Amino acid sequence: MSEEKEINNDEQVVNENAENVETAPSEAENNNANEPTAEEHYAELNNKYLRLHAEFDNFRKRTNKEKIDLINTASASVLKDIIPTLDDFERAIKNNETSQDIDSVKEGFKLIFNKFRTTLESKGLKAMDSEGKDFDVEIHEAIANIPAPSKKQRGKVIEAVEKGYYLNDKVIRFAKVVVGQ
Repeated sequence: MSEEKEINNDEQVVNENAENVETAPSEAENNNANEPTAEEHYAELNNKYLRLHAEFDNFRKRTNKEKIDLINTASASVLKDIIPTLDDFERAIKNNETSQDIDSVKEGFKLIFNKFRTTLESKGLKAMDSEGKDFDVEIHEAIANIPAPSKKQRGKVIEAVEKGYYLNDKVIRFAKVVVGQ
């Protein structure tokens, strides 16, 4: 009987070990429990993509708004600098109504013109000097061709009908010129 008890005890120990083996997760199962499933991985990547897309969209909108604000601010700055010249014109017109001295009127308008030109030049505007230069399609617009008075003036600008202008070395208005043939 003692042998039977020992055998039963051995069977019981084996059965307990078997139960422990079945209920205790293996190392491979532990690793799989920490790894996300394919659906979870897809959801995580999709969430990251949506956030990145929304972030980029916000960046694009913010950048466009900043560009518009910069353009509006730049034009406001130019206009703010031109307002004193406008005030000078108003004073000159008011003064010219009662003035009898034509030379002082001419001098007043020259002063206002110079102030206006200086203000625009300080903002980067520069007039082209076209007369006597070679005709260049990059900066000139030919409105007429006339026979050249001399051979040296062939292909050159004879007269600038309308000045061209640069803004920070970029052509913003082409000079309208008469070219000698």
